[in-house]
Amino acid sequence: MDTLGGTGCRVYLITPPTFDPLPFADRLAAALDAGDVAAVQLRLKDVPDDVWQRSIDALRPVAQSRDVAFLLNDRADLVRKTGCDGVHVGQEDVPARQARALIGPDLTLGVTCKASRDLAMQAGEDGADYVAFGAFFPSTTKEVTRTADPEILRWWSELMELPCCAIGGITAENCGPLVRAGADFLAVVGAIWNHPDGPAGGVRAMNAAITAAAAG
Repeated sequence: MDTLGGTGCRVYLITPPTFDPLPFADRLAAALDAGDVAAVQLRLKDVPDDVWQRSIDALRPVAQSRDVAFLLNDRADLVRKTGCDGVHVGQEDVPARQARALIGPDLTLGVTCKASRDLAMQAGEDGADYVAFGAFFPSTTKEVTRTADPEILRWWSELMELPCCAIGGITAENCGPLVRAGADFLAVVGAIWNHPDGPAGGVRAMNAAITAAAAG
């Protein structure tokens, strides 16, 4: 079941590459209090389970107390035991069907599909609640070898009821074409955490840009 409610295009917040969980919880709270956010994805790479646990303990209550879905990147095995709302898996992570089996039928499963229509169709068959396309722009958090065309968002949103998420280098300045193409979610990292007015300013800027693009 999809726990990412709401209508229109919404902000999907991903944690920065490195952070100290306890002080970062305050930054996350400031971001979530500044405007609409559909979900927070905890993304940690190459860290031991105790770091995952500390990060989940610090951040999950911040998100869930504000009715924001709290998702883990890749670690489907930790979702149920830590009380999280779901998992997001890439093509090199746990296979989507296996992730669905681990989290059960009632939690959220997202799947990265890069710029592939075939991977997106397969993800839907494998039980995904949303598919993620990208990267649409160069990103500071991941090496981008080939950017996606916004047309894939238009194709998907016109054909499928399953929500789609755009990812990769998205900012308030460049998100307009993605919103107009039909993205349900915009996954953002640097646009929020590196914003000159802090995370709250980043969330306000993204939501303002989404509203402007949708109106245009």
